[in-house]
Amino acid sequence: MAEAQQVSVEVEGRRLALSNLDKVLYPATETTKGEVLHYYARVAPVLLPILAGRPVTRVRWPHGVGDTSFFEKNVPQGAPSWLPRMTVASSGSRGGGDRVTYPFVEDLAALTYLANLAAIELHVPQWRWVEDAAANPDRLVIDLDPGSPAGLAECADLALQVREELVDAGMERAVPVTSGSKGMQVYAALDGSRTSEEIRDWAKDLAQSLTRRNPDLVVWKMTKSIRGGKVLLDWSQNTAAKTTIAPYSLRGRERPMVAAPRSWEEVQEPGRLTQLDFEEVLDRLDSDGDLFGAALGD
Repeated sequence: MAEAQQVSVEVEGRRLALSNLDKVLYPATETTKGEVLHYYARVAPVLLPILAGRPVTRVRWPHGVGDTSFFEKNVPQGAPSWLPRMTVASSGSRGGGDRVTYPFVEDLAALTYLANLAAIELHVPQWRWVEDAAANPDRLVIDLDPGSPAGLAECADLALQVREELVDAGMERAVPVTSGSKGMQVYAALDGSRTSEEIRDWAKDLAQSLTRRNPDLVVWKMTKSIRGGKVLLDWSQNTAAKTTIAPYSLRGRERPMVAAPRSWEEVQEPGRLTQLDFEEVLDRLDSDGDLFGAALGD
């Protein structure tokens, strides 16, 4: 068996051994691990504030997106001692035991270390870890998941309705994000005065209200048999134990798509709205700046 090719680099004062940079992680586009690492280095200035203070769950594809993947919550075996971490009680079957030790991604060195392990997707909760405890959420997220034949256009229609409800509720700082998969999310900034349970219940009430008003477009229950041609308004993503794909994270799809912040002007033209790949996102950052941070203040 050939030895893994490694190169030693210094990232913000940390010495890292990067391996197999020419390994193809996205066969359809021949995108390599080196290109994935380059993407994360380029978006680090806008991604790191989104991840800061939040435990990061990763989805890893060690042999590329055409092969098997696995969720990883715990700090990887052999992780460097300088990688920040927190240990909490397990909240689900993927926790691997009674306690889970999550990593924090506070700088480019930590981001590079995890990306080198083919941690393509980065998922975070809507709260931050403050003084050894989970603080109240500072973001609300509404996840819009279309059931075929509904698609991104239907999600955009619903996202505009969600925005109106958020504004009416005093949550005017909101931003849409195309998920890089099928649907999209709408995020809103919170002042931290309400618990995750209170925000979850508010989102559930919103989902039920919009379902009553738009029964041909919206469903609030996750039952798959009723979702065909409609959009699931997933209120449960605000539960403290749940995580959502981080804006600017890559996705483990056939192509290197990204959870990409968008403008409301784009959402108002749903027929032209598409998912974006990593090259498009980098181009947009150069031309438009950070739409997520500008809206939410991250």
